[in-house]
Amino acid sequence: PEYRAMLEALHAARLAAGLTLEEAATRLGRPISYVWKSEQGERRVDAVELWRFAGLYGRPVTDFLPSRPFEPER
Repeated sequence: PEYRAMLEALHAARLAAGLTLEEAATRLGRPISYVWKSEQGERRVDAVELWRFAGLYGRPVTDFLPSRPFEPER
């Protein structure tokens, strides 16, 4: 659930920044499929990539993180 929320936040942040998939991909120096698959959960977004998305969208990284710390299953 937390990861899905992050993906939705990435998508919403891109739209709020007024960027199309193509524009975001161009600015990141990546193919359109990179941005699309990142937003759809078809590829994992690591910490460095999240930092790059946040910078592109003018948002702090914390906007994309869950509001509560991760707790492993016991």
